[in-house]
Amino acid sequence: METYKQNFVEFMVRANVLTFGDFTTKSGRKTPFFINTGRYRTGEQMNRLAGFYADAIQAQDVSFDFLFGPAYKGIPLAVAIAMELSSRGTDVPFCFNRKEAKTHGEGGTLVGHQPTAGERVLIVEDVTTAGTSIRETVPVLQAAAEVQLAGLVVSVDRMERGQGERNALTELRDEFSMPTFAIVTICEVADFLHGRKVDGNVVVTDELFEKIQDYRQQYGGTA
Repeated sequence: METYKQNFVEFMVRANVLTFGDFTTKSGRKTPFFINTGRYRTGEQMNRLAGFYADAIQAQDVSFDFLFGPAYKGIPLAVAIAMELSSRGTDVPFCFNRKEAKTHGEGGTLVGHQPTAGERVLIVEDVTTAGTSIRETVPVLQAAAEVQLAGLVVSVDRMERGQGERNALTELRDEFSMPTFAIVTICEVADFLHGRKVDGNVVVTDELFEKIQDYRQQYGGTA
């Protein structure tokens, strides 16, 4: 696994964003791991997080004209990633949506860059489980202009079934004819942390590793 991916996994553990135990997802699934990106809370963390996104974007060599971050968690992501890419010599615009359209002043639902027909947009999200937010996002973008979907990048691919039997990211890839990718997958996370110490503690024991495999067996989607 690439070094930036390894560093990202350890970063999530240290930020208490990636935790292990007994949790229940919004969909009611009992899961042995949980990813709470709302726990990123400092400027330094956002700087590092944006760096990992930029690493993944550059590794995929995806071409795009602007970044879009769906409200709400996608907003700071789009801003931070744009700043990181700028520091690396690639200055790209960003925009995000309001949850409710503005009825005064200039009005509209988008803030920041205003898309034009033919522009390629890269959507940045935290974690996609069922793909609901993306299915809400695409119509907003296409209502603003006839943009081209350059891709979707998330921090962690949980590799779970979406609306059918396939991985949610795979469904979105095929539904919208765009590349979808993550900084890391949950399989990469589990394999890397299995038996490994982070700050002196083994994060994923043999027992926990088996629980993750059982969960993947039950809820995992096909590629």
